Amino acid sequence: MKKKLLVLLFAMVFTGTSSILHAEDAIDAGKEKAAACISCHGEHGNSLVTTFPKLAGQHSSYFIKQLEAFKNGTRKNPMMSSIAAGLSHEDMANLGAYYATQKISANELPILDDDDEKPVATTTKEKNPLQEIIAQGSDLYRNGDLTREVSACIACHGPFGEGNKPAAFPSLKSQHADYLIKTLTDFKTDERSNNPDNMMHMIAKKMTIEEIKAVSYRISMMK
Repeated sequence: MKKKLLVLLFAMVFTGTSSILHAEDAIDAGKEKAAACISCHGEHGNSLVTTFPKLAGQHSSYFIKQLEAFKNGTRKNPMMSSIAAGLSHEDMANLGAYYATQKISANELPILDDDDEKPVATTTKEKNPLQEIIAQGSDLYRNGDLTREVSACIACHGPFGEGNKPAAFPSLKSQHADYLIKTLTDFKTDERSNNPDNMMHMIAKKMTIEEIKAVSYRISMMK
């Protein structure tokens, strides 16, 4: 009996060690492959151009799903479609494993456009337009707007923008506000999705441009 238990224990240890080594190999292979991504997505997946998404800390499940969409044409972007066409599923998995282990960088406070600056009636204390917009975004993120059937972001993306790995819902925290604004606008205008049943497509359709900016600014400040 003891001998059988020892054999079983050894097998479990060996399997666990093998899995760890395989994961490390995937990350190393992904890091090597990611060298071609640095020019747009930055060192370790933290892009310096705010219209290019940060990839650091993204769930591998969502990452792979998006690369497959670029490859099969259901998500359209000439540059990314061309890159994804040359990637095997193993390449995608390795890249996803690598970027999932990288730490996403924090953002500076967004700078409002002139269009975002609204005159605010002052009482005893002057209000900060940026903080008001972020507060509006925070309320929308947590509560949505039931009167217009705008779902709360927290339901799928979590209280801190961490997403949901098993469901392949992306992590959003500390993403560039400009990229988030573009993404939600693309969903709203059908640029991003040609599937009318897509959840984000239906939500963004009902959001105003002001709400898109507000929730994007709020998410960009999540850590």
